[in-house]
Amino acid sequence: MEATPLISIIVPTRGRHAQLAACLASLAAQDFPRDGFEVIVVDDGSVPPVGDRVAPFRGRLDLKLLAQPNAGPAAARNRGAAQARGPFLAFTDDDCLPDAGWLAALAARFRASPADLVGGRTVNALADNPYSATSQLIIDVVYDHYNAGGGGASFFASNNFAAPAEAFRAAGGFDVNFRCSEDRDFCDRWRGGGRRLVYAPEAVVRHAHALGALSLWRQHFGYGRGAYSFHRKREARGARRFKPESAFYSKLLRAALAQQRPAQSIRMTALLAWAQLANAAGFFYECLRPAARAD
Repeated sequence: MEATPLISIIVPTRGRHAQLAACLASLAAQDFPRDGFEVIVVDDGSVPPVGDRVAPFRGRLDLKLLAQPNAGPAAARNRGAAQARGPFLAFTDDDCLPDAGWLAALAARFRASPADLVGGRTVNALADNPYSATSQLIIDVVYDHYNAGGGGASFFASNNFAAPAEAFRAAGGFDVNFRCSEDRDFCDRWRGGGRRLVYAPEAVVRHAHALGALSLWRQHFGYGRGAYSFHRKREARGARRFKPESAFYSKLLRAALAQQRPAQSIRMTALLAWAQLANAAGFFYECLRPAARAD
């Protein structure tokens, strides 16, 4: 009789074939019993499909490949979660490289607190790419600002978090109406249901997302659109109307200026301003879009 895995790892993917293969290689190298986890890849409309990249790993991993027409990462993650056999779900992305001890760290956290949502630490794997470094700096400041208080953590990015499967499904999974910021919405609903988020910095994932000026803009324009939808959803759940937090933006600026060399600080500050301008543009684009106002 086939053993039930402890953890089901869900990897949504779309069109990043080489990155997916690198991600699967890192999962095959986990310092964790092979029968203790399964990997579910959800191909969200890749052209061509990712089957050829997945096939070499079938002998190294307990691996399942699902395919669907493009519906976004939230829908892909939910599809994987619906097929998962493990009592715990771990989410990462196709451009991420979990460290060898990632699963063991998550499992240890679940042994200590099996009802909590556990978020790991994500680091930039492309140190020589200033655009990727800027994107990671923003996430680092977000984690420092929203997860460091005495009230516990409040947000984890979905490229490195794990949850008990039953509670994840009971919470409704990710909201498929989001194409971005679905993780913010899920974490907010999780906390709203009286559950805790626990930060596990020892569970490390390396994010290998190569960005340039235009892709950094597109990324943060999307984040801005997602932020508008997220705050509207929160207000519908009874939260206070969103107001920008000056303390957060002050932390961002200080982090950019704290680079080792003056030239790095200047470049990082300029790229940070570029990303925040894109974020604001996306936010107001979504605010002014008739379909969004009618939601």
